[in-house]
Amino acid sequence: MVSVNINIDKSVVIQPKSSIFIRVMKEQTRLESLDSSPLEFQVKFLNFPETAIYFCFADEIPYGCFCNFSAHDFILDNSYWQTSEHYFQAQKFVGTPYFEKVQKAETPLDAANIGGDRSLPLRPDWRQVKDEFMYKAVLTKFQKHIDIEEILLSTGNRLLVETTSHDYYWGCGEDGSGKNRLGQILMEVRTTLRHSN
Repeated sequence: MVSVNINIDKSVVIQPKSSIFIRVMKEQTRLESLDSSPLEFQVKFLNFPETAIYFCFADEIPYGCFCNFSAHDFILDNSYWQTSEHYFQAQKFVGTPYFEKVQKAETPLDAANIGGDRSLPLRPDWRQVKDEFMYKAVLTKFQKHIDIEEILLSTGNRLLVETTSHDYYWGCGEDGSGKNRLGQILMEVRTTLRHSN
């Protein structure tokens, strides 16, 4: 069971595998576009500790910077990257014309859409190397931007959970049973940054 709290005292209980989670997230985005002040939005999964920090969208304050779509550019592997999403998705196509197409994509969503196109030739070792590229991108992003490095370090030893409902590898999935690899990598980066300061 997942509890979603929106703004003041409104609470909705969501059954696992429910599509209401997605609808609530979309409604929050729509409402935020109408009002410049963000709504308080928090998702709690019963199998995570009370102190866990949840993130999903790049415009969430203060933890939107944990999202790969956040507008934090950097240089890595001698190339400029608008976001960590651009870097990550491009690595699927090293040595092909699609690499540059992803790199020059207008938005991180465009980069993700190209990277997710299964009709394009994916590098053969992608499953083995994808976590390494995600770690490199996330580490570089937080090293380059001191303001978000401080946000990450301020989380102490709390569990970080990406609440992407459709992703059971990088996120926790709709019911919290996903691997949460992005959250794990963020915690690894947090440890690396803590020891380098």
